[in-house]
Amino acid sequence: MEVILKEDIIGLGYKNDIVNVKNGYGRNYLIPTGKAVIASASAKKVLAENLKQQAHKLAAQKAAAEEKAAKLEGVALTIAAKVSATGQLYGSVNAGTVAEELAKLGIEVDRKIITMRDAKTIGDFEATVHYHKEVEVKVPVKVVAENQPAPAPVEEAPVEAPAVEEEDFEEEIEDATEA
Repeated sequence: MEVILKEDIIGLGYKNDIVNVKNGYGRNYLIPTGKAVIASASAKKVLAENLKQQAHKLAAQKAAAEEKAAKLEGVALTIAAKVSATGQLYGSVNAGTVAEELAKLGIEVDRKIITMRDAKTIGDFEATVHYHKEVEVKVPVKVVAENQPAPAPVEEAPVEAPAVEEEDFEEEIEDATEA
C-alpha cells in the first residue's frame, strides 16, 4: 500500500515522502492517527503542487537544519555508566541518554530524532541525529565505567628463586628412582 507521510517517522520516511507499507500498518495505524494518507493519483497531484509552492519554505528549513548540525560538528560524548565486573552495563545507554548529555553541553536535541543502537557494554558507539531528510550528523559516543580506578603502574620486584641445596636435590632423585 502506498501512502504519503504527513510527518517524519524515523525508520520509515520523512514528511511528504511516498512510501510503501504493509496494508495493516497503513490502514490500522498510519491513516487513523493522521500520520499518512493514501497515495491516490489526486493526492499525488496535490502533493506535487504543494511541494512546488513550498520550495522556498523547504529550503529555509534545510538551512536551519544545517545550522543546527554545524553546532554538533566535532562533538564527542563520553558517558559514564555503572558497570558489572564482567563489563556489562546496569541498564543501557540509548538515544535518551545521548539527548541528556547533549543538553548538558547546551545543545538541545529531541531524543526522537536520535537513532542509536542501545549500548549494553563499555566501548565506542555512534549516534545519528536526523535534523532533516538531507541533514544527518553522526556523533561518536564513548561509554566508560563509572568510578573506574585508574590503572596503577605495576612495579615488578625481582623474583629470587628459593635456594636449593644440591645434596637434598640428589637425595630426592635417588629416592624417586628407587621407588
